[in-house]
Amino acid sequence: MMTAIFVFIKCELGYANDVAADIVDNVEFVSEVYSTSGQHDLLAKFQLPRDMDIGTFVTKQVQTRAHVRDTFTVITFSPFLPSKTA
Repeated sequence: MMTAIFVFIKCELGYANDVAADIVDNVEFVSEVYSTSGQHDLLAKFQLPRDMDIGTFVTKQVQTRAHVRDTFTVITFSPFLPSKTA
């Protein structure tokens, strides 16, 4: 089983695309990264093993990337998926 987490990322000015590319290319467990408008520049989704420490993962694997200024992590519980209809 995996745990989905979402990490909003604020980047240094002018570096959002570089940070997104770095995460996609170099961070294990990344599912997708979106550019966003508003308070944060990026939204990254990670699928982590259930036994992995989320705090350690975010602080060691995301916050330490070059040009990352701040993060905000959302931990998920149960997904709600659309029912399959014909």
